[in-house]
This record gives sequence, structure tokens and C-alpha cells, in this order.
Amino acid sequence: MPRIALAQIEILAGQPARNTEKILHYIEMAKSQHAELVIFPATAISGALIGDTAFQESFIRDCESCAEEIVGVSSNITIIFGNIDEGISKIFVVSDRKFIPLENSVCNIRFGGKKYRVACNLNEDFTDAKVDFCVNIASMPFRIGADKIHDEKFSAQAKACKCPIIYVNATGIQNSGKVIYTYEGLSTVYNADGGIVHGLEPYEEDLSVIELNDIRRMPELEVADSEEIDEIYSALFYGIEKFTRQINISKVVIGVSGGIDSAVAAALYSKVLGSENIYLVNMPSVFNSATTKNLSEQLAKNLGCHYAVVPIQESVDFTVNQLNNTSFKRYGQNSSINISNFVKENIQARDRSSRILAAVAASVGGVFTCNANKAETTVGYATLYGDEAGFLCALADLWKFQVYDLANYLNDMVYESEVIPQGIIDIVPSAELSSAQNVDEGKGDPLKYKYHDYLFRAFVEDLKTPEDILTWYLENSLERNIGCKYGLVKKYFPTKEDFVADLERWWKLFTGMAVAKRIQSPPILALSRRAYGEFKESQNPPYFTKEYLEMVNS
Repeated sequence: MPRIALAQIEILAGQPARNTEKILHYIEMAKSQHAELVIFPATAISGALIGDTAFQESFIRDCESCAEEIVGVSSNITIIFGNIDEGISKIFVVSDRKFIPLENSVCNIRFGGKKYRVACNLNEDFTDAKVDFCVNIASMPFRIGADKIHDEKFSAQAKACKCPIIYVNATGIQNSGKVIYTYEGLSTVYNADGGIVHGLEPYEEDLSVIELNDIRRMPELEVADSEEIDEIYSALFYGIEKFTRQINISKVVIGVSGGIDSAVAAALYSKVLGSENIYLVNMPSVFNSATTKNLSEQLAKNLGCHYAVVPIQESVDFTVNQLNNTSFKRYGQNSSINISNFVKENIQARDRSSRILAAVAASVGGVFTCNANKAETTVGYATLYGDEAGFLCALADLWKFQVYDLANYLNDMVYESEVIPQGIIDIVPSAELSSAQNVDEGKGDPLKYKYHDYLFRAFVEDLKTPEDILTWYLENSLERNIGCKYGLVKKYFPTKEDFVADLERWWKLFTGMAVAKRIQSPPILALSRRAYGEFKESQNPPYFTKEYLEMVNS
């Protein structure tokens, strides 16, 4: 009976020699288990996200040479793998030291004297061609909730083709420069009825051998629906671990404010790198309350991290006074500039990141983080070159409500103790950059996260515009359509004028200044179906449709 090996391996983008060394090792493992076919993921030699490297002639020659090495060990075994060919990802089948041609994505493979017709695809759907089984080696990065969608798609295709589908995915991380993707593996075998009969573990390299003729007799697996927060934590842990190792970083500095985002970042990095390698820095000004300062210290104690308090008021005052006393000369005339309260807020944020955190990170031989969440990133609620800075923004593809879910998950399931103080979870979110954001008085950020999370998600992930939002508002269906709790709109915006003013404020930021900030922001760890940095954005003026303007004025 034909034995088929699923080789779920970690692919190192742009490292064909190292990848090929691993592929050859797994081929020998497959042979030792008497496999007659071994299947590797797409772009197993080259990696998928390698930019213009894919078009460098010398790199292409290396990839071709590596493919020839694989051909050279294909005696008595058939090998399916992915590689680039003139910059394009392609699938290759080799056996008995020669390439097997694919005609309309179908090839003939011989096992033990019998010939099998096999459909081999990367991303496209399988045709209705009469084949014995299908192989899909598309390397699919992690997306929240995507596993269920993939299973439904492959199950439907198996039923349509009336034959098994063998799906082999990669593990590891790859990046587009701006976005870091995790690949979780989860290679799967589907029977002709679309049932899942075999699967590999997420985020683990493995070689698994099955009998082709046994697929129809294998019992269907009980596939439990995984909790979204489980998936999020696993992807974050894996992505942070792989990325820090890839760039040879072991020490991380985090500015902790007593707020939820920095606390979750601290707990995550401590778990990945060990608390002995994490440096937490609280940087209070006159606007920081004793409440948040105490919570920051308690967080550090709970996690066992290095902790320091570096007050910034003196340096902020120095900058403000220095600029207030600065004259600008032009054609013999002197002028001064006005340091507004808003500018003073930004000076505080930049002082913390660009001066203190950057210096601490350099001194300990590490890096410092950006702790922004997706809501803040959407509307640019962060200071450019301030809290927008850092080596990685691990939370920037999570909405605020997901950050809170993650905080509770870290306490309950990961650490199994209250490492993130409940006070941090309960306190009103606040940047504490002015007296208007006094947490002890219940004041905080201008964002109403219980509503704005969902509004912004409609902007970003569903491509909705103010016209769509206002239409739903007038139809009294907004909360149902964006998914937030019923009654919040009326609570926050008593009149249509209030609602429109809020909508236009954030739309103008989302499509305006926030774009410039996102362009200059740190890399983001992708988790959702639309992470910033992977879709195109232009720095154009905000736009409102004719229909929207008519609705506003009616």
C-alpha cells in the first residue's frame, strides 16, 4: 500500500541552502519509514516573502541548484515541493532523479507498480478532473478564525472531486518588511467525503506517514472549535519568540504606564524571553497618578522583571522652557513659537520613548517595544517618534477588547495567577498626558473603546465608509451591523449632530494623519484578515461621498 509522508517544516525565507539541508534530512526520514511519496510546503526552498530577492539571478541559480540536489536523492521515492521559478512560486514533482511534468496541475505518479493520477496545486481550487487524490501545499499564514474556513473549503473540494485531499503547510515566520506572519502548520488529510481524518499539531515541525489506501477507512477526527483567545496567544507567543531569535535579540525594554496595553506586553515578553531579560520602566510626569505608578510597580513584582522609575517632568520642563525662550530670525525680525498643551503632551511621549527607552535599550543591549493596539493605530492615537516607536508592535493587530481578553487569559490560563493586577484591568484607559486624563477622577482617553473598537473594525476590516455607518445609524441598525452592544450609540451620542461630529473626527484621522503615522510605525505581528502594512494606503485627503453629505444635511 502506498505510504505518503507529510513533511511540515519550518521555512527560513531567503535561505535556500539551509532549507534544502532540512528537506534532504526529512527525505531520508521519509525513506526510513518506507514512504513512497513525501510532500513539502510551497516555496520550501526559497521561502515566500523574500521581496525582490526572488528576481536576483544569482539567488534564482542557488534555488535551482538546491532543487537539483533534491532531484538527486529522489531514487525510489517521489517528492513534491515548492520553489520559485523566475520570481514565481511553483510546484515541482520529482521521482527517479527526474522532474515529472504537470499538465493542468495533474501528474502521474507510480507507486509499487501502479499508476496514480494526482492533482497538485498551490492556491487555486482543484478542478473536477478525475484523479486518485489531490495535494495542496499552499503556505497559509495564521489568521484569527481562518482554520475553520480552510477546513470548510478543503472539505467542499474533497466532496466535489470525490477523492482525498492532502494539505501540507509550513511553520515558522516570514515577513514583508512591515508585517510579520506566523505559519502554524496544521497540515491536514481530508477523505473523499470531506471529513478530517488526520492532522499535525500547530507550530511544530513533524513528519507524519499515512497509508493512502487507509484514508477512506480512517475515522473522522473530533475537531473541537478552538477559542479565539487561545489562537491569539499561541500566535503571539510563537511570533515574538521566532522574531526575537531571528534578529538575535534577548533583552527587551518596555515602558509601563499602569495601563492595560503595556501590562499585556510585559506579561507576553516575560513569558517568551524570561522575566530576567525584561526591563520595565515607569516614566511619570506630574500628570501620572499614584494609582498607576503603584500598579506599574506591582506588575513588575508579580512578573519578576527588572524595574525602574525615571521621572520625566524635569526634562519636559527643560524642553518647553528652552523652546519658549527661543527666537526665530528672518530678515532682521524675531519671532517666537507657542508651546500649546497639546504639544506638551507630545513632548512627554517623545521624551519617554526617544530619550529614555531608547537609551535604556541601547545600554542593556536590547530593544524597546511599541505597545499600541489596533484602535489607537487606526486613528493615530499615538505620538510619532514617541509611543509610536519601537522594534515591534505585537499588539497592533488586536482591538482593545481583545487586549483585555488577552490580559485575563494570561492571568487565568498562562500564569495561573494575577500577574496583571486587577486594578490595571479595571482602571479607565488613559494616556495620562494632561489633567483632563486624570484616572482617579475617572477621566481617560477620548476613545470610547466599547463602541469605537467596532466602528474602526468596520472601517478597516469591512471597508465601510461614513456613508455606510450613517445609513445604519439612520436605520437604527448600526449596533447590530458593527457588532457592538445595543444602546451604546444613544448613550454616547444623544443627537445626530453629536454622532456625525464623532464619526467625521475619527474618519478624518483614520484616512488622514494616521496614515502617515502607520507608514512610519514599527513592524506589526499579523493576526487578523487585514493587518496594517499588508494592504495599500495612500496619503490622500479624507473623502466623504455625495450621498453621505446629503444624509448629513437632510
